[in-house]
Amino acid sequence: MWNNLSLRMRLFLPLGTMFAAALVLGAISLQVFAPHQLTEEIEPASRSARVVAAALNSALLTSADPQQTLDAFAKSLGTSEAIRFRYSGTAKPAHAPVEVRTPLGRVPSWFVDLLGVPELGASFPVTVEGKQVGNIEFSPDISADLYEKWIGFLALVSSGIALMLLTGIIAYFTAGPVLEGLRSLSEGLTRMQMGDYEHLIAASGPPEIRRSSEGANELARQLGRLSQDNRILLRKIVSLQDDERRDMARELHDELGPLLFGIRANAVALLDGMAPETSTIGPSVQGVIESVEALQQANRRILDRLRPLYIQELGLEKSIETLLQNALSQAPDLKLKSRIDPGLSQIDGLLTQTVYRVIQEAVTNILRHARASSMRVEAAIEGPQVLVEISDDGVGFQPGQSFGRGLTGMHERVRALSGTFEFQREAGRTCVRCRLPVGA
Repeated sequence: MWNNLSLRMRLFLPLGTMFAAALVLGAISLQVFAPHQLTEEIEPASRSARVVAAALNSALLTSADPQQTLDAFAKSLGTSEAIRFRYSGTAKPAHAPVEVRTPLGRVPSWFVDLLGVPELGASFPVTVEGKQVGNIEFSPDISADLYEKWIGFLALVSSGIALMLLTGIIAYFTAGPVLEGLRSLSEGLTRMQMGDYEHLIAASGPPEIRRSSEGANELARQLGRLSQDNRILLRKIVSLQDDERRDMARELHDELGPLLFGIRANAVALLDGMAPETSTIGPSVQGVIESVEALQQANRRILDRLRPLYIQELGLEKSIETLLQNALSQAPDLKLKSRIDPGLSQIDGLLTQTVYRVIQEAVTNILRHARASSMRVEAAIEGPQVLVEISDDGVGFQPGQSFGRGLTGMHERVRALSGTFEFQREAGRTCVRCRLPVGA
């Protein structure tokens, strides 16, 4: 749970817990020490009441009229609430609950109960001729003491709340720049992971985060340069491969094609000019003709793989449609659904070859390995990008399976043009998807 909390919550929770614990400890301290403190504070007055009782008893022993002396003493106490005299047999007044009123209002009863104020009164007997005639009762007024502790408790709570709010505000505004800097750094690193090295990270927050952001920006610049150099190198490699394939296709077409045609023409002429008596070699000549025709078909397939010579004549749209028709001729039971944008014929150069090669390689893989019953091919211009997507319902691939030579070649071609390439299994279909910038 702690790992899922934000930085602000990680700051606020310990601070709030600390201040709450301080308040609880303060309340416990009041409950533990306040009764003893009240007892010690009234102890001198209690001793005074004991001395008064002892002096009264002594005066009554020596008085000629003890009753008169006692009445005069009781009258002299007046309405004092701290020390008063009560005759024996007089009902003891009921103990009123402690209630203290202050300029800040009445002290709450829960606070008085929290303090646990003990019974602080005391009673000292008064005797005349060995007979107890009453008691001197000491009932201290602890209102001032309760008021003092209530004020101290309010000060403790107020200062705790104020400090908690102040610390929270400081933590909030301190964590804000830190979080903003970390957020910018995280977003920048995510962009770098996705291959975007153009948008640099805004250096903000504390110096440590600013230095990290500046270091990440410098890394992005270097990666951008390396990526650009890598794309240039990939373009050169792809162009060289296409040139080499074009030269090889031209040699096969210009040299091997006429030779095969000549062999077939001579074999046909030989077969046509045979005398009936030499017909025993007829089957052999027919076998030569069939072998030459097979070689010619193989030569055409190789030429088609090396370089689709008809892209420039037919355009990319018609070339892709021809490619798909040839695929259906090899797998008649395969259901095909396609959407080829006529606007594809407007693009040219390496982008045209890349779109065609991606579709060609994906369709070839489906025919060879997928054992699919349906195939969907889409190639369209969407805004500033060319979307190419080929999917099938075949057997798919194992998770973590490495790319073969064909997929690796597709990926390299797409990277050379600063595009994105995806090869994944979704909704029961294997999907090859790439996006290429039209400006490539």
